[in-house]
Amino acid sequence: MAMPAMKRQGLGPLRAFLVLVGISALCSVALGTRRGSTSLDERGHKHRHPGHLSLHRHRQRAGKEGQVLHRSKRGWVWNQFFVIEEYTGPDSVLVGRLHSDADSGVGNIKYILSGEGAGTIFVIDDNTGNIHATKTLDREEQAQYTLTAQAVDRDTNKPLEPPSQFIVKVQDINDNPPEFLHGPYYARVPEMSNVGTSVMQVTATDADDPTYGNSARLVYSILQGQPYFSVEPQTGIIRTALPNMDREARQDYDVVIQAKDMGGHMGGLSGTTQVKITLTDVNDNPPKFPQSVYPMSVSEDKVPGEEVGRLKAKDPDLGDNGMVNYRLIDGDGLGIFELSTDSETREAVIKLKKHVDFETKRSYSLKVEGSNQHLDPQYLAWGPYKDEATIKISVEDADEPPVFVAPSYTFEVEENAPEGTLVGRVHAKDTDVANNPVRYMIPLYTDIEQFFRVNTEDGKITTTRPLDREAQAWHNISVSATEIGGHHQDTKVRVNIKVKDMNDNAPEFGNNNEVLMCETVAPGKDIETVSAVDKDEMAHRQHFTFSLAPEVTHNHNFSLKDNRDSTASIYVLRKGFSRLTQDVYYLPIEINDNGFPAMSSTNTLTIRVCSCDSRDTILSCNVEPYVLPAGLSTGALIAILACIVILLAIVVLFVALRRQKKEPLIVFEEEDIRENIITYDDEGGGEEDTEAFDIATLQNPDGANGFLPRKDMKPELQFSIRPGAGHTAANSVDVDDFIKSRIAEADSDPTAPPYDSIQIYGYEGRGSLAGSLSSLESVTTESDLDYDYLQSWGPRFKKLADLYGTKDSIMNDGDDDDEDS
Repeated sequence: MAMPAMKRQGLGPLRAFLVLVGISALCSVALGTRRGSTSLDERGHKHRHPGHLSLHRHRQRAGKEGQVLHRSKRGWVWNQFFVIEEYTGPDSVLVGRLHSDADSGVGNIKYILSGEGAGTIFVIDDNTGNIHATKTLDREEQAQYTLTAQAVDRDTNKPLEPPSQFIVKVQDINDNPPEFLHGPYYARVPEMSNVGTSVMQVTATDADDPTYGNSARLVYSILQGQPYFSVEPQTGIIRTALPNMDREARQDYDVVIQAKDMGGHMGGLSGTTQVKITLTDVNDNPPKFPQSVYPMSVSEDKVPGEEVGRLKAKDPDLGDNGMVNYRLIDGDGLGIFELSTDSETREAVIKLKKHVDFETKRSYSLKVEGSNQHLDPQYLAWGPYKDEATIKISVEDADEPPVFVAPSYTFEVEENAPEGTLVGRVHAKDTDVANNPVRYMIPLYTDIEQFFRVNTEDGKITTTRPLDREAQAWHNISVSATEIGGHHQDTKVRVNIKVKDMNDNAPEFGNNNEVLMCETVAPGKDIETVSAVDKDEMAHRQHFTFSLAPEVTHNHNFSLKDNRDSTASIYVLRKGFSRLTQDVYYLPIEINDNGFPAMSSTNTLTIRVCSCDSRDTILSCNVEPYVLPAGLSTGALIAILACIVILLAIVVLFVALRRQKKEPLIVFEEEDIRENIITYDDEGGGEEDTEAFDIATLQNPDGANGFLPRKDMKPELQFSIRPGAGHTAANSVDVDDFIKSRIAEADSDPTAPPYDSIQIYGYEGRGSLAGSLSSLESVTTESDLDYDYLQSWGPRFKKLADLYGTKDSIMNDGDDDDEDS
């Protein structure tokens, strides 16, 4: 610690003394009061301050000369003080001393300190001006404090000079170790990297002052991870230290890096962090088949597409670097087998491409190559990145089904040929060494109507009935051949049978056999051109001829002309056709074909006479009378019909409204027990019957059945039920008050139903202390009960009290009645 540099300013004659605090000693240096006084700089060296005069010396010289010189106030002003951090001594630290030239030492001057930490961290002796630090300071929390000092008159508190501001700096010590703020670190570096390849850079921070000493000067070193990695001491860059590090041998490394302050010297503080380094994969390994020869086998009964076997080349690289492509490069089975790659397992799959035959060839050889698709140019010299293997495939014998000589058969048979006509013959043979005989049959599902049969021994196919080409021109059946004495395996072949056409169908009209003709048609007009069709097979030379039937050859109405192109035209011979006279004419026409044998038929052409306009547009072909019935027109009839429909609709609506029930005034969500007259065949059980009627319904019917709105009125106000009313009434002894309150609530409630509730009980049951309330037998019933309490229920119960009073009163009343009578 050292005294700060001082400079002259015209701020006042306030003089400061800085007390230097060291680790081994604590000393104070007073500022000189004359020109050329000395002080200590920040490095502790003495130096001179020329031209610094104290106010006290100036006053002495003036007194000697007998005159007073007036000058502006000047004093010693400082820039900053220093206090070492983390001081833990028993006494407070003396930071410095303030002194004013006006202080004569008699206690008339009071020193005041203000600013950051004044009064809490820094305190001043108002008499001597000594400033002390009362707390331990931490530079990392606050590096400096700005304070203001002033000297005032102790009695009047008037400032004797302007305030002076100074700074107290907290001097750093090495009390913070380096820290890695972002650890642990994760890094990746390609395998087989060259020595010195940069992996990553780690950086530590030190909270100490980097401008003072070596407290924040860090040096990096590696504690764990040799000899694979190294770290640069000044930058913290981690580099590879060994060549040819192989991921397939070891992939992960745990490296510990240390950062030490004080330049790495003894006594410095240190911090460590962990770096997890992973070697990434490169394509540095070629694929390799575990075996040079792979034996496989396939049965001769396998079908193309079935799997024969699998093989896989191993590549320790990962991802695309370890992906292997396979292909067949040689062998006598290249056309018989094919290769594909399983996308999930990356295996080469050998499949059958064509049928194999044990009797023809019993073994095949293939050569397969596995190679990497993605190559790294940096490691091409380590290649080649491919491998080869040989596959030996043996064909296994199997009991095969018979084989037909032809893959399919096509036969022809004459139409209408008699039963047993030979259609054709199929032939199958056993290709196995045993060469067993074969049995033939026609599966029923291919010939459901059983038009054909096959000889089981020689495969000859014959008909079972005459065939009609017009019903079915082709028959597609299957014939199966089964080996006799083997495993009963069968094979099927398709047999297509065509039915050859015979001219056994007569021709007929090919279009509509009805013609519409106007009444006003002119003689000689062509009214229709007719054609013919034949169900038999139409050959390109087939021809039809037309002629009128013999019975109408000499008719006077129509004639026919054969156009010699398998069509004929119909002409009108006269005029004057009338629908009223005859509306339909029938013209028989004979049609002949040129088949062998020739077939003919007579077809009738219907000619209908129609009413037409002047442009020969047909209006009507129905027979109509000339005169309509006298009376109403068509429009009037439609109007009358509409009126009748409207009247019927009104009647139906009126009847429906009459049948509809009148909607009640109150919408009941549930049945209201207060408006029902309930009749019981079995009388209730009195007070013991707790299910016949719920008293809670009488006390609060709205709570039992919900809110029942009235339709005949809309309530303007909503009256809420008095809290506790039901409970009070239920437990009240005064029945008269209870009934009055319920009546008042009902009268004032606009939402209550406008009807009274009726509950009738013919008998209250046995066991009741009150007995029966019926007035039918009350007079003659002998009872010991006292009903005098009814007198206290008020005038509303006077009649009941008179009926159920004491026996004496009842007898007296009876006597009075006798006397009156």
